[in-house]
Amino acid sequence: MRFSTSTFLDIPTSHRATPTRSRIDSVREALRTGGIENGLRELNLGVPHRYSGIFRLDGDLLQNTHMVDKQGLPRPDGLETVVLSDSFCQIVLRDGFLLADHSGRDPRLAASPYQNIVVAYHGVPILDNAGELSGTLCHFDMVEQSISDAEFACLQEAARLFAGLLSRRS
Repeated sequence: MRFSTSTFLDIPTSHRATPTRSRIDSVREALRTGGIENGLRELNLGVPHRYSGIFRLDGDLLQNTHMVDKQGLPRPDGLETVVLSDSFCQIVLRDGFLLADHSGRDPRLAASPYQNIVVAYHGVPILDNAGELSGTLCHFDMVEQSISDAEFACLQEAARLFAGLLSRRS
């Protein structure tokens, strides 16, 4: 499966917003002082979702390279490596975003074995320095959750910030 930014859909008008400067500055500062894990933790503070994560595209697989859990528990079984064609991330990589407050109500996710297990999923793509898709940044939960317009905008902006750090680590 080949993904390209040319297939990205327009973000719904209802989710077009600008993150507050203080919010994105706090994520930027957390990244600067504590690296990716700290930045991801700061990003997660702004949403009700239990988890926030980064999944790196690796051929037909996605590697979960970073994850934070509000409960401080280890990564759930089965999420270290995910088959791309089973993932919610494939929609992000194809369309440029995925906003699913409840995966069971999204027909695009019907073929995924994760539908109704991962219930809430809100994600955006991460692009590398060459502008190629390299993975996803997402918030998710096992219960229904929504994301505010401002936090979705923050997620989009944070993907650009994380991309810079991730590319330096490669």
